[in-house]
Amino acid sequence: VSLRFEGKANVHWTEEHTTGSGESERRETDHYYAHEDYFNFDLMLFGSGQSTLLQAGRHTFPFSFLLPPNLPSSFEGSFGNVRYSLKGKIDRPWKFDHKTKKLFTVVSVLDLNEQTTAMSPAEGGNEKNLCCLCCKSGPISATFRIDRQGYVPGETIQLSAEISNHSSRKMKASRVRLIMYIMYHAIQKTRSDQQDVAVTSHQAILPGGSDVWNREPLRVPPIPPSNLIGCSIIDINYVLQLEVEPAGPAFDLEVPLELIIGTIPLRQVVQQQYGANLVPFSAVQPSNWGPFSTFQPSNLGPFSAVQQSAPAVSQPPQCVMAPPSYAECVFGKSSVLEEDENEHTGGDKNFAPSYAYYDWSK
Repeated sequence: VSLRFEGKANVHWTEEHTTGSGESERRETDHYYAHEDYFNFDLMLFGSGQSTLLQAGRHTFPFSFLLPPNLPSSFEGSFGNVRYSLKGKIDRPWKFDHKTKKLFTVVSVLDLNEQTTAMSPAEGGNEKNLCCLCCKSGPISATFRIDRQGYVPGETIQLSAEISNHSSRKMKASRVRLIMYIMYHAIQKTRSDQQDVAVTSHQAILPGGSDVWNREPLRVPPIPPSNLIGCSIIDINYVLQLEVEPAGPAFDLEVPLELIIGTIPLRQVVQQQYGANLVPFSAVQPSNWGPFSTFQPSNLGPFSAVQQSAPAVSQPPQCVMAPPSYAECVFGKSSVLEEDENEHTGGDKNFAPSYAYYDWSK
């Protein structure tokens, strides 16, 4: 009976192109890959040779495993992922082995209090002229503002905007999208992708009309923190974008603002808005792990020594924020079957990471 602890990142996509011409023309597929290992360790729970047999019945094998520091957050994307798993195997001589696996989430720390622009407001504007038949129409313009640039999942962004339609066309709608931009870095090429995290919209604006967004709320759902710190083959960034959609053939007017999504909220914001929810330091101390001793492997590749992620402090703060809850990623579950697995492998076949989520309304 053995276990394997795995932490790794993978990037993979394919692109097709045509080679040759005429009768010799054919389609070829190029594969682009990248891979990172964070840990890979085998632990024998029972037995060490063919002469050792486990009798029929229910058996329990306590174990624990110390994660290396500075791991990137779990992530599932269209062309890559960061995954952490525990795979179990029962070796059965002259029979097929029993195999199963369990995925778990790792969430790295991104403290908004250490980001210099997190508390700063952001504002942007844009303007464009539309053409109607052969005549130039008046402009459409928009300004877009938010109170600050740093948020954690569960917080509400207050959206403020003014839109003026001096054209002769109707604006079909205005909307704000919270967009996740992902960069996948393969060995020879980089590919970009984007996903809508949250969207809210207003109705049409008639010619000569205007519209105002007066601190409209947009809640940040459970999503991974910015940058995917610790992973060099996948990058994540967030943009909050105001879009005004004209009727007829024309590109949208866009006003983008950059966001930082963290895992630890701004203390100043919590104290101002949710001060009643601060709890004594002792109330959030982690509980003991119980009777199991911590197993610390020595062959963790680049993580040869476990170090503190932050220096020790002699005097803890009098109060700290209550710890977050954890919620499944807004994008839901995706398949986690790997090339060497099939439908007979037990355990998780679909998985969604869970991320820190702060709900101060409770």
